[in-house]
Amino acid sequence: MVVAPNNPHVLSLPPEFITPQDGQEKQDCERAAGKRWLSQHASHYAPLGGIVLGDDLYANQPFCQQTLDHDLHFLFVCKPDSHPTLYQWLETFAAAGKVATFSIGKWNGKYSELWTYRFLNQIPLRTGDDALLVNWCQLHITHQDTGQTLYQNAWITDLAISQNNVAQIVDCGRARWKVENENNNVLKTKGYHLEHNFGHGQQYLAMTLITLNLLAFLFHTVSHLTDKLYGLIREELGRRDTFFNDVRALTRYLLFDSWCHLLQFIYVQLEIEPILDE
Repeated sequence: MVVAPNNPHVLSLPPEFITPQDGQEKQDCERAAGKRWLSQHASHYAPLGGIVLGDDLYANQPFCQQTLDHDLHFLFVCKPDSHPTLYQWLETFAAAGKVATFSIGKWNGKYSELWTYRFLNQIPLRTGDDALLVNWCQLHITHQDTGQTLYQNAWITDLAISQNNVAQIVDCGRARWKVENENNNVLKTKGYHLEHNFGHGQQYLAMTLITLNLLAFLFHTVSHLTDKLYGLIREELGRRDTFFNDVRALTRYLLFDSWCHLLQFIYVQLEIEPILDE
């Protein structure tokens, strides 16, 4: 998926399925599928300066290096349990006062929060002389009155981190949750029925059906972003499945000359303002 901070839309990209590969004895996994996806599609997004997001599973040297080899940036979650060497270095640098730290207060509408950022550039990702040097940052959000931890996470990246851009980098890292919230949950609960069992068929049926589902979601999102009439109708109806049900009912009993004719009909019947010209 293509995601961005402060943008409610996500764009589907070609999927890479976790499935046994021809000629491979090892069981396929997310990381291997991710490497295949990079090999096939990275060239399309490298000119755009794309940043590959991922959870802690991808924060290892081979995957980070492959991302760099494809001229992309990486921004992966980095947990202490799975990166003991990196966090030992962090403790050493922190004891010497070399981990930059600053806090800002924010009002969330109910109470004040304290957002504390920490970051350090050029720290070894693993043991060994060939260890990749990465840049690390962390966000710790607490309740300003009680001190209760509300959120905490850390990331590694190849992007240079400074006090001027650490908040932006953290926002990009946190945008990864849009894959779950704005994509997976929408596909499961807003009329796409992705929660149904697509496991029928002998070989490629499940992959084909899921890919078509993602393609439909992509077309609907692009229409929302580029077609003013479609966007107005969707905003008026709210939920996607409401729109789908209306289209299903109308096309069962009425014949429309085109998709644009159908949208114009819905638009007029909903009496949406302002009225668009034909």
